[in-house]
Amino acid sequence: MGYIKRTSLTEYRTQNRGGIGIKGSATRDSDFIEHLYIANMHSTLLFFTTSGKCYWLKVYQVPEGSRASKGRAIQNVLSIPDDKIKAIINVKTLADEEYINNNFVILVTKRGLVKKTTLEAYSRPRVKGINAVTVRDGDELLTAMLTNGHEELFLASSAGLCCRFSEETVRAMGRLASGVKGINIAENEEVVSAVSYDPAAEDAALHTLLVVSEKGFGKRSDFDLYRKTNRGGKGVRTINITEKTGKLVAMGNVTGEDDLMIINRSGVIIRMEVSKISESGRNTQGVKLITIREEDSIAAVSVVPGSQEENQVEGAPQIPDGGAEANQTGNTEVQESN
Repeated sequence: MGYIKRTSLTEYRTQNRGGIGIKGSATRDSDFIEHLYIANMHSTLLFFTTSGKCYWLKVYQVPEGSRASKGRAIQNVLSIPDDKIKAIINVKTLADEEYINNNFVILVTKRGLVKKTTLEAYSRPRVKGINAVTVRDGDELLTAMLTNGHEELFLASSAGLCCRFSEETVRAMGRLASGVKGINIAENEEVVSAVSYDPAAEDAALHTLLVVSEKGFGKRSDFDLYRKTNRGGKGVRTINITEKTGKLVAMGNVTGEDDLMIINRSGVIIRMEVSKISESGRNTQGVKLITIREEDSIAAVSVVPGSQEENQVEGAPQIPDGGAEANQTGNTEVQESN
């Protein structure tokens, strides 16, 4: 229903895999938490809508709320008439010319189109927003990513197939372009998630690809298990889809130091350590991450920085090193409901 808030990450304690979670936000009937994002208080958030427009907002301008509050309507924060926020990316600065000219915004649609544009094209905020991509009839924007121009892109479909290709095969385009085909999917399928991975990064060996199904199953796999294919291919199997697991709903680039937040449609959130999720091959169904009631299903998944819980009482507020002052300048969680 379009509510948004920011909450300190310290309000969520880690639980064991397979738990039932805690209430992450107060929601109205038929509403649920759809997106979780991690950002610094002084970063700029770029909001992308389903129709392909882009809006700007500083993180400190996002209304603050407790873990149990529902937040404020996004229409009261941004001027977005008759549209819905679909993706948000965190940009550390728009003032550094070298930074904005050497980083790119990758946009992916549900029908598998991929578009690459320099960050510079989004560096001049306008109150009424700008057109970020031309969305074709029957399609809508799925996600947005910030890359360095040399990363690998992974697009996954609801059928459990994942296509890996280099973003260098996608040329930079203007804001009004609609993009090129990233993955080939059937008419009854859609792209459910997309992530980027930099194999040249110093910590690349620590990263694994996480996949989660709609009935609460998930696993981690080594990126090297996914062979690079041509852009527009059908991809390779990333999870064994069965009646027990349900369709693929999410995918993420994670390390063992991350935590995972899983949100189901009834508004319940569970937070767990990624290191406790088993690593396995591509064509396996994984392990149960969260117990799902029969009438419920997973709505969204978000990777967050690992929590610090040593020597702390379970459920008590967790203050990072540096006390209250560090907490004021640290990361905050931005939530947006459906």
